[in-house]
Amino acid sequence: MSDRMPQGGLPLVLLGGDGQEATRWLKSLLEGGGYAVLQERSAQHVLERARSTEPDLIIVDAELPDMPGADLCRTLRTDPRVSSSTPILLAVREPASRAQRLAALRAGAWECITPPHDADEILLKLGAYVRAKLDADRARAEGLLDSVTGLYNRQGLARRARELGSQAFREHGPLACVVLAVDLEPQELAPNQQGSGVVGRCVQALKTSARLSDVIGRLSPTEFAVLAPGTDAAGARRLAERLASSVSVSGPSTTGEPPATGAAATPSPRVRCGYEAVANVGYAPIEPVDLLVRAAAAVRTGKTDSGSWLRRFDEGIGTPAP
Repeated sequence: MSDRMPQGGLPLVLLGGDGQEATRWLKSLLEGGGYAVLQERSAQHVLERARSTEPDLIIVDAELPDMPGADLCRTLRTDPRVSSSTPILLAVREPASRAQRLAALRAGAWECITPPHDADEILLKLGAYVRAKLDADRARAEGLLDSVTGLYNRQGLARRARELGSQAFREHGPLACVVLAVDLEPQELAPNQQGSGVVGRCVQALKTSARLSDVIGRLSPTEFAVLAPGTDAAGARRLAERLASSVSVSGPSTTGEPPATGAAATPSPRVRCGYEAVANVGYAPIEPVDLLVRAAAAVRTGKTDSGSWLRRFDEGIGTPAP
């Protein structure tokens, strides 16, 4: 029996906790939910296990004997031997305050959970996180991921657009694409900084502000696309505002200008967004991949939708070749 798949290929959860009530409850819940569980009591042992076993999910108690859980999340997230697609959750003893949740997100955790809690809700969330991780693993193996950020590359985005388009066609549902461009200085794109630094903070901000159902990819060193199923034009605008605001506050602004009132709807001028959406893919005369092309074109030539930073694709200008 391998360390990687100790129970015949079940999703593997690495649980870091001291064995008290909350940890025991989580371990019992996970095993009953069909997960294989490896438990370690110290941060050092969690880190060693994460490097050697490639878990599908890591849950860390907020209080460990040798290190605060948030610090361990940060160490795990920056360790090159731990996949960037591995979900990391922080288990807190009491419901987390807004400040605690933000601190956990900045440390690289995907979410805070408070066991014992609603067992069904926790299992549903964990299932969604693990499916996303396994999808990313499969995409990486098939060459569909950007090697620097771990996001989908152009080829991966095109494939996922077709998959989401097929689903929306069957359901006669909406589908949208938002493309976000970040204006960076040349030195901010030095080869040794593209996976960390400003770009790394942008990627982390996109991952934490997008929905679980959204598909995130990298079109170029400074352009990112988000495919949003079940999202019409109004929803795409709200998504663009959320993504742009998240990226804008992910690092210090270099514009030299104070933030404007209502920053959620008026992001930094260093961020530009374009979008396109269809209300019913079943009736729309457009290929799903064309949503990507149109949203990318809208960043540069689209019709102004909100100030100068958000634009929607303009039919009158035409669609550039992919």
